[in-house]
Amino acid sequence: MAKTKKKQPVDSAFVLFDVLYEDGARTSNRKVPGTLVGGLDGDEPARGFIEEQDHKIAEMSGNPRGPIKSITRSPL
Repeated sequence: MAKTKKKQPVDSAFVLFDVLYEDGARTSNRKVPGTLVGGLDGDEPARGFIEEQDHKIAEMSGNPRGPIKSITRSPL
């Protein structure tokens, strides 16, 4: 009989975050590389990464995004 192998857990390349802005706007499922989060700083490096994304988007679109009020991990 063939033995079935147990699947190894897959390390996700990205962590998803929901972002709430000070003006009340919200974006969901923002991708942040998994290598940035979970260390001694926890999820705080994700804020800088998302702010950098927002800056690049604003440059391309001409519509700046307001300051971030809070970020939370998206529910699974």
